[in-house]
Amino acid sequence: MRVRMTVMAGLATLAGSLGLYPLFERASWFWAGFGAVLAVSGGGLLARRLRTPAPVGLLFGLAALFLYLDLAFARGEAWLGVVPSPESVRRLGELADKGWRAANRYAAPVPLVPGIAMLAAAGIGLVAVLVDLLAVRLRRAAPAGLPLLAMYSVPAAIREDGVGWLAFGIGASGFLALLMADAREQVGGWGRTVTTRRSPREVPLAGAQPPPADPADRPDASALAASGRRIAAGTVAVAVLLPAAIPGLHPRGVFGVGGGSGPGTQTVTTPDPLVSLKRELTRLDDSTVLTYRSDAPESPGYLRLYALDRFDGDRWTYSPLKSSSKDRLTGERALPAPPGLTVAPSREVTTEVRVRPEVKNMTFLPVPYAPAKVSIKGDWRVHGPSLMIYSLRDSAGGRSYTVRSLVPQPTSGQLAASGPYPPEVVAHYTAVPKNVPPQVRKLAADITAGSTTALGQAVRLQRWFTLSGGFTYDLGAPAPQHGSDLVDFLLHSKRGYCEQFAAAMALMARILGIPSRVAMGYTPGSEVKPGEWVVRSRDAHAWPELYFEGSGWVRFEPTPSGAAGQGTALAPEYSQPAVSTGGGPDDQVTQAPDASSPDAGSTAAPTGPRHRNDEGADAATGVKEGDDGGFSGAGWLVGALLALLLAATPMTLRLLTRWRRWAAVLAPSPAGTPTPARRRPAPDPDLAGEAEPGRKRAPRPAEPAESANGTRAPDPAGAAHAAWQEMRADALDHGLEWRASDSPRAAARRLGELLEMDAPSVQALARIARAEELARYSRTRAVEPADRLRADVRTVREAFAASVGRPARWRARLLPPSTVAQTRTALRAAGDRALDATARVNELPSRLRRR
Repeated sequence: MRVRMTVMAGLATLAGSLGLYPLFERASWFWAGFGAVLAVSGGGLLARRLRTPAPVGLLFGLAALFLYLDLAFARGEAWLGVVPSPESVRRLGELADKGWRAANRYAAPVPLVPGIAMLAAAGIGLVAVLVDLLAVRLRRAAPAGLPLLAMYSVPAAIREDGVGWLAFGIGASGFLALLMADAREQVGGWGRTVTTRRSPREVPLAGAQPPPADPADRPDASALAASGRRIAAGTVAVAVLLPAAIPGLHPRGVFGVGGGSGPGTQTVTTPDPLVSLKRELTRLDDSTVLTYRSDAPESPGYLRLYALDRFDGDRWTYSPLKSSSKDRLTGERALPAPPGLTVAPSREVTTEVRVRPEVKNMTFLPVPYAPAKVSIKGDWRVHGPSLMIYSLRDSAGGRSYTVRSLVPQPTSGQLAASGPYPPEVVAHYTAVPKNVPPQVRKLAADITAGSTTALGQAVRLQRWFTLSGGFTYDLGAPAPQHGSDLVDFLLHSKRGYCEQFAAAMALMARILGIPSRVAMGYTPGSEVKPGEWVVRSRDAHAWPELYFEGSGWVRFEPTPSGAAGQGTALAPEYSQPAVSTGGGPDDQVTQAPDASSPDAGSTAAPTGPRHRNDEGADAATGVKEGDDGGFSGAGWLVGALLALLLAATPMTLRLLTRWRRWAAVLAPSPAGTPTPARRRPAPDPDLAGEAEPGRKRAPRPAEPAESANGTRAPDPAGAAHAAWQEMRADALDHGLEWRASDSPRAAARRLGELLEMDAPSVQALARIARAEELARYSRTRAVEPADRLRADVRTVREAFAASVGRPARWRARLLPPSTVAQTRTALRAAGDRALDATARVNELPSRLRRR
């Protein structure tokens, strides 16, 4: 049955599967693959137990894999939950189809939906079938490295950073362990090695020691070693050359040469922008993405990465970009003019950006729209119609660049008086799929009823999302994947984040005949110094851009801002025209909600200072009073309390240790309770020779005296040890050097010389050291009472605190190092006990066999 080789083949497959970690958001894919490997290994063992031929054994492995997939992913449709049925087979087919479409839609790391999890388990299981067939059944362990290597080729082809060295090292170790196990079995099959003598005269006499073995008498293993070297060299060659030879596997070509530098046209492929947006918004660390300096007098505006111009009925994406060498940026080349910007004024803004080195796979540059000139090193290119800056091979991580942008400054009047759209803009940016639900079309018409200009319609859409529609900003809402999700967001749940708001407003604008697209990038971030800004991962954002002839593409902001929304989102001024109660004509900037508008009945805006998103001074940002989606102080209070409790844990442990130490000493014990014997330490060399000549041996210490009520007084020796341990902990907490090799007297002398202590502190330190000496080395009872030693410890602690700086004092109170050392020691002891228990369990079978 070759059980050992079966186990090693399964472990090698699991180790190689670790290279798939960059493809998934969560780690539960590994356990699905783990179950598949177990099933395949069981099928292989059963086939070898029945002594079936190799092809039949392959079918056993595939059948075991199918049974596992049916049990794990289609249990509800299977007969008795185990036996495959036509419904369960159909269910597996549906999951495979959904998983394949999701894998092609999302960019790595993909969400682990059931279809993708099933495909991952099936793929790992197929690799396990091949490894089991080659290494176990056919006894060809070296070729089994090819299917293992195939699992590394997938993330290397999809992600720019490939597989980490740790995952690759674990997989390589698993393959080498498989080779070693196979070699050990093959060599062990020949039995023990037998050596022969060259001459019969060298046979030793009976009872004599045999002469040392001659190296020439050993078997010749050169052929076997040469074979091992050839296998190792071949495996390394395959691992290095095969990925380099596969077209498209390396973005820079074979060994970093070529890969897109030719004169031909290439299609630009990038990770799914919407998936990247959700991942950035939900990151817990809120890490810094980039910093920049801007000469803009006010807010520098948004930093745009993508312009998504195509809606397929489910999701927004951008049209395929065809890149050639003529699109490459050069030092003196100016970028194409912004489309449509002919009438509205623009402001020239210079931005110096520095992207953090930790940022990966950023192949599009975040720049203020519209970039006119970009200075950056590397192969970067521009897409003329959208002015997106991208690269086929480089990443923006760790780079610094300068952007000169022409920021449009349209007024509300210019937007309201914009002319007709060009035909090519209408054809491309107002296309709406036929499968858009009719409820969405009707809703767009109802919201903008009575508005006769594109600006009026856009403003009413924005106000409906941010004020009157009752929407709530919620990062926990799932990303929309189908048209029904959009209907649920607009009509029912009304909960989402910037992706849903931007996508919904852009689609409704297209329904109304306004050219629109979805832009993605970052909000301005936070200003840390005058002219210096920091952008973090949670500043990632999506917003709609609408086209107005004469002003070009201008930004709108339907996402709620402030504490209950996207914190750094900011609606532009031209999208917030004043609302009067008199009701001017709609083709002018001043508007009022009429009876046919969804805003009818709402109160007019106050005359005081206006807030972002056009809300009044007392209005909530997109959340009605009493809505559970608004700001809640209870959550912040609970979080603050948890943070305080966590910060107070080391200090609490230190106080608890001190209390338990003194409680064990000062607690009186009942009369007649035997005193535990204390281990006598070795004599201290620092005290050697101090005894007077002819001094008699000290008598054995008497037991603690009993009090009148029948209880025993505290043990003075235990009090001395407790005081010494407390003083040692206080010294470590205040950052003082403590030498374990010092005797109590030497330690007290060194501390007294190191610190400037007053006379009471010096005397207290001496008493503690003297009590510890007597408790360790003398047979006489320590003379200092426990209460006095406890007071001396407190005096010495105050002296330690007065001798160090303020940071050291606060560290001793809040983060005492002695607690950390005590925790480390406890963990090490627990680990040692666990290892001892594991060793005893491993030795149990051999002990039982001996019995």
